[in-house]
Amino acid sequence: MTFQILPSETPSGRPGVGEHGAAAASWRLNPLLHVDPDRVYNPLTDASCTPGEPGWSELRRLLDGAQSPADLDAPERRLLAAASWLVPADAEPERDFLLKYVSLEAHTVCNQGCYFCPVAFDPRESYFMPTEQYEDILDQVAVYRDTVESVFMINYNEPTADKRFVEQVAAITRRGLPAATLTNGTGLTPKRVDQLVELGGLRFLSINLSTLDRGRYAEDRRGDHLALVLRNLDYAKDRPVAEDMDIVVLGKGDDVHRRDFEEIRDRFAGSRFRVKQFEVMDRAGYLQIGLSARNKTLCGCDNFGSRPLQHVHITPHGKCLLCCEDYDERYVVGDLAEQSLDEVLTGPALATMRRWVYGMEEAPADFICRSCVFARTR
Repeated sequence: MTFQILPSETPSGRPGVGEHGAAAASWRLNPLLHVDPDRVYNPLTDASCTPGEPGWSELRRLLDGAQSPADLDAPERRLLAAASWLVPADAEPERDFLLKYVSLEAHTVCNQGCYFCPVAFDPRESYFMPTEQYEDILDQVAVYRDTVESVFMINYNEPTADKRFVEQVAAITRRGLPAATLTNGTGLTPKRVDQLVELGGLRFLSINLSTLDRGRYAEDRRGDHLALVLRNLDYAKDRPVAEDMDIVVLGKGDDVHRRDFEEIRDRFAGSRFRVKQFEVMDRAGYLQIGLSARNKTLCGCDNFGSRPLQHVHITPHGKCLLCCEDYDERYVVGDLAEQSLDEVLTGPALATMRRWVYGMEEAPADFICRSCVFARTR
């Protein structure tokens, strides 16, 4: 069942966090803060406050309930309000956002079926976004180029499976946006590597390579592609394909995983690739593997930044989703065939989801974040 919110279900308008002056009569703590013992982070400003910094003592007293905003001296209140640690009592910060990451899938195709991915169990029907629509969406994303740090060409697809792959990278970079690619490496051919270098390279390239054992590679991914992938990576490893070049070794956190990581790390030592090790997770309850969680009281998101406040996920059909973990597309927050990107990001559906994710309202019992290892809880 797909979850969608009609505009009439929530208040309209977008007051914004910073639209009221510091002389407003009533203030409250920003409900979207990430609070840890030695750090408070504001995902709407990308700012942190830590012990010893201006405002830390005042902010900590408020968070601990030892003081209310009304008890603050005027200079203290102005200091906290200027950094949006405090917001006006009538503000709706859940209507605001800081767009840092965009996932834009140009198609649904993947040429592998990895055990740690929903594609292996429920592959999607092949569909390619029309180039005209792709370009139009990029034009809208480019409005936020000052804050966007990466435009990822992937969610559950293999970006290099599209014959337009290099042209899509060019379309992203032509707009002053940073292109990022996560790939299994099968389509990262020497010819494409040279083309990417000629374009100036990607902002970020990540290769998903879980083992150097051919038999296990083929079994884990339903594709005997290891020799091809290694040929491609050997060609790319010393070339400036991206500003940051990673190889991610996924596994189950056991001795086999550790050995795979060490072998891959040693094979690519001295190259441009940084080899990293991560344990697989259950995709917010979709898979029965790896890291899992069942959360009761939600108070934020730590999935590579805050998904509802700093990301937008766009499917090949132009639908916008709450999160990358939503493989079944249950939490549709907008449709770029009918709305602008700004209307989606400031709209009622995302505002409601943000209230749920940050505990401003009680989320439904089966809400996706309740089963996610990246959910912040209290």
